[in-house]
Amino acid sequence: MTVAIVDFPETRVALLEHRGDPSLVMKTAMTFIDWRKTSGLSPINISRTFGIAYEDPEQTPPDIFRFDICGSVSEPIPENPQGVSNGAIPGGRCAVLRHYGSHDRLGESARYLYRDWLPDSGEELRDFPLFFDYLNLVYDTAEKDLVTDLYLPLR
Repeated sequence: MTVAIVDFPETRVALLEHRGDPSLVMKTAMTFIDWRKTSGLSPINISRTFGIAYEDPEQTPPDIFRFDICGSVSEPIPENPQGVSNGAIPGGRCAVLRHYGSHDRLGESARYLYRDWLPDSGEELRDFPLFFDYLNLVYDTAEKDLVTDLYLPLR
């Protein structure tokens, strides 16, 4: 696995918080997709799609699992029935690792960054969680062709 260090630019996002059972993240994602379609403020074809992973779903009790589903935006998000709010992914140095294939295996790539790469890198974590940049999306891409960048914020 190849890890690069990049300067990630601060990115304004619309975000929908998922709290609870990780198996229900796709239900939350469908709510976010509905908001994207009805608001027009984060069009899928020109906006980036992110996921912010606060915890490892394999290590966290389902009732306290947190994950934010995000789309880049260029203007503030007004109040809406889906509960999508304003947020930002802070800019700064990040380790980035490209993951190919199923989102079900993203945890393997994340564990590689934390367990294998980070201890030997000499780098220190910044106070922001790992996040995913989905370069293509499940609904229009074969699972084997999915590409996702994992960003690990560094000091």
